[in-house]
Amino acid sequence: MIAIIDYGSGNLRSVARAIEKAGLTPVITSDREDILNSHGVVLPGVGAFGDCMESLKSKGLDELVVKSIEMGKPFLGICLGYQILFEESEEHKDGEPDIKGLAVFKGKVKRFPSDLGLKIPHIGWNSLAFPKPSHFFEELTKEPYFYFVHSYYVDAEDKSLVAAQANYGITFDAAIAKDNILAVQFHPEKSGDLGLTVIRNFLKVVKGS
Repeated sequence: MIAIIDYGSGNLRSVARAIEKAGLTPVITSDREDILNSHGVVLPGVGAFGDCMESLKSKGLDELVVKSIEMGKPFLGICLGYQILFEESEEHKDGEPDIKGLAVFKGKVKRFPSDLGLKIPHIGWNSLAFPKPSHFFEELTKEPYFYFVHSYYVDAEDKSLVAAQANYGITFDAAIAKDNILAVQFHPEKSGDLGLTVIRNFLKVVKGS
């Protein structure tokens, strides 16, 4: 069973449909036992970093996300569900301190510089480059395009974790992969056949765990 974590926000239905299309039936849940007994966990996310963290904490889901990862469960974080795995984010009002994330990985979520001359948020299709091979990105075209919607980007401290990068005025870390963990800035559920390929690759890990 795949548990899609429901913390009150996020594009849960579209992610669920994509997983179903890729071959498994997920459960959208915030139940502790569902999550801990699942074979794999998916954390989608849209919206603001602070709101996401507040909602997770209010439901006790922040600890469950970390515990699931510590248990070695296959884990897929999407967009905001990727960003909150890091230590802190600049997504706050001027003068306020950075917002703390789950700190599963070291690194910071930063805002795209305003002097790039590009529209922020970054919305649309962007190609990926792969600094290292990963089973999560097998069977993709040489320079695949995926769909992005974000104003902030991850700067991972440990670059050996980075499995994909993209460029939007600057090069940023578009995905990390470690053991059973895949976390991506782009939306695989909105990225057509290539997105489904990534989801299927994740499901292979789930089935093999």
